Amino acid sequence: METQNIEYKKLWKDEFLKEICAFANAQGGTLYVGIDDNGKTVGVADAKNLLETLPNKVRDTMGIVVDVKHQLKDGKNIIAIIVEQSSVPISYNAQYYVRSGSTKQELRGTALQEFILKKMGKQWDDVYHDTATIDCIDPKAITYFIKRSIAAKRLTPGSIGDTPQEVLENLRLISDDGKLKYAAILLFAKDPLRYFTGVQFKIGRFGTDEADLRSQNIVEGNILQMAGRVIELLKDKYLHSYIRYEGMQRIEELEIPEDAFREILYNAIVHKQYTGAPIQMRIFEDHIELWNEGNLPENYTIETLMHKHASKPRNLNIADIFNKAGFIEAWGRGYKKIQDGFKAANLPMPVFKTAFGGVEVTIPRPTKDQANDQVNALQLTDNQQTILEFIKTCDQANDQVNTQVISQKLKLSYSTVKRAIYVLLKNNYIKRVGSDKSGYWAIVK
Repeated sequence: METQNIEYKKLWKDEFLKEICAFANAQGGTLYVGIDDNGKTVGVADAKNLLETLPNKVRDTMGIVVDVKHQLKDGKNIIAIIVEQSSVPISYNAQYYVRSGSTKQELRGTALQEFILKKMGKQWDDVYHDTATIDCIDPKAITYFIKRSIAAKRLTPGSIGDTPQEVLENLRLISDDGKLKYAAILLFAKDPLRYFTGVQFKIGRFGTDEADLRSQNIVEGNILQMAGRVIELLKDKYLHSYIRYEGMQRIEELEIPEDAFREILYNAIVHKQYTGAPIQMRIFEDHIELWNEGNLPENYTIETLMHKHASKPRNLNIADIFNKAGFIEAWGRGYKKIQDGFKAANLPMPVFKTAFGGVEVTIPRPTKDQANDQVNALQLTDNQQTILEFIKTCDQANDQVNTQVISQKLKLSYSTVKRAIYVLLKNNYIKRVGSDKSGYWAIVK
């Protein structure tokens, strides 16, 4: 059976040099000549000739050395071509192939660029831009980063006042001759869209299906502040927020657990392939779909992400800056935080899947009943609970109580009762019956 590391061929053809190239660019492997696709041994008639010619043919076309061996299987001659994994990119006729599963794939475009960088021990965001200079950097973005990093205790207060040049030098995002890494442009540039077409976050509100687009917005600018801008836009225009009170403090909460939601946004921004399409968010009445281009790390699946795993960011420099700003951790715990956040809010878990060369997450929006549960999930103080129970008892006995009566009966100060009443009223535990002067408090049924 053919696998990631094994390939069968009935007879030798020079076009199978592509298979050897693919093995060398992946994890290595063995190509057997004289065995058909079903694993049946058919043998080779020219074993001696292949033993002599194949090593030279591989060396001359690809510059690598393979181990070619004669073997007997089921009493027949076969040839085993053993290919070691190469530490540098290997091409055949100026084309690059890689083994994926039990097939070979030709690498082109962005996939080829990322492959070559990886073989060189670098990542895409580690490359220096030819023309971008320190002038394209937004000082406000640098200041924002410093303040967030100090708050997260990743930088010391002494960093305040550092120039953009000094900050980028300390972060190793600028070369000695002033060239900026791709990461520096994405994170801090005034207009990174001038340099990379995929630095956008598209948001659309849809009706019954994707053909029913009701409204849309595009968020642009540096990716360090992108998640915050997206959240503010969603609060202002697209999602519901629920208001509750703790004492006299008004607290506004997004319908989706905000910390967990930010973690989802950070994942999309940090792991995006920035030579591809913009991040896309589709908002429907009952759910949200968020998609970013970029395949999962090698040998990772969605199931891998849902459990304890090592962090393997696509863009190492970008992930490092988001970590220093306190947005993400460096331990692969992001998906666990997402799960914990939705569980704590008693909401259905988001569903992740690979789709269209990227990762898509479907986030259920709370139903009306779930939304009411969120609003009513107020942790009452002892005094608030005592007053609520007293009003409930009086209500059941058809006794009408006002603030003054509650203060006298429970031996609490009038101001204490008044503050508690304010909270219970605003959070829909109680209601006012009658006028302010002669009315009374009753439980909301």
